[in-house]
Amino acid sequence: MATVIFLMGPTASGKTDLAIELCRQLPCEIISVDSALIYRQMNIGTAKPTADVLADTPHALLDIRNPDERYSVAEFCNDANRQIDEILARGHIPLLVGGTIMYFHALQFGLSELPATNDKIRQQIEEEMQLKGVAALHARLSTVDATAATRIHPNDRQRIQRALEVFENTGSNLTTWQQKPKSTRDDLDIHAWGLFPENRAWLHQNIEQRFDWMLNHGAVEELQALRKHWSLSADMSSMRCIGYRQIWSYLEGDITYADMREQGIAATRQLAKRQLTWLRSYPKVGLIDPAVQPITQLAEQISCNLPASNC
Repeated sequence: MATVIFLMGPTASGKTDLAIELCRQLPCEIISVDSALIYRQMNIGTAKPTADVLADTPHALLDIRNPDERYSVAEFCNDANRQIDEILARGHIPLLVGGTIMYFHALQFGLSELPATNDKIRQQIEEEMQLKGVAALHARLSTVDATAATRIHPNDRQRIQRALEVFENTGSNLTTWQQKPKSTRDDLDIHAWGLFPENRAWLHQNIEQRFDWMLNHGAVEELQALRKHWSLSADMSSMRCIGYRQIWSYLEGDITYADMREQGIAATRQLAKRQLTWLRSYPKVGLIDPAVQPITQLAEQISCNLPASNC
């Protein structure tokens, strides 16, 4: 079986630095697993690796969608599997790195085959959401798929829309589709690791420092340029990314700059909390603490637990 490394963790926990160190120690190639880094021209607000870093250590699956486009979990699985096969064919180790743990889970444990999108039905649901509001559509979802409605946050427009679209398109609800057999790959030996800082103050400080770095390096101006170049709305997946969502409200005059900063940091901390919750329950993942061990030691620990290790 072919060796594949998963490196997961909350935002601002040092995943990129550790991945680069692993590439120094092992013949790895990086595949990004991040639902925000897929967007072109969204560099500062997503803390995308710099051009110099990418020139030295390329990352696959960056800049593969425009900010006004969608990207599904199924599309990620297809793209990631293709990249894995190409890296393995070169005799290297695929190193999948990111914080979108739902993507990791779908890739490793399978994703139910869902019906293709129906543009007409999607447009109808979008118009209904604009007219009635997201709360009304979440209530309607509760009547056709109570399980999905419980699982999906009442403000998650995209997932509510998709669940209703599946039902309207097929007559079967999303939960029924997801209970069908899933296709998984049995040819990969996946070694999953999660950065799990026990010291929350350390992580919160990193989050605050990074958010301030993004603001100081032009995150507001970046979104202004995006709004001029693309026909964007606050409901789009790209604009719901943390940071962009709060800056959008600031540019609309709904909140002050100080409130935008405060809300952005708070939302990032909440994201990190959800990511850590995912990690706690992720099957067969090795948890390592970046707050107490230097990156070189963490990389050595991962390397020494691979098959045919020389440690």
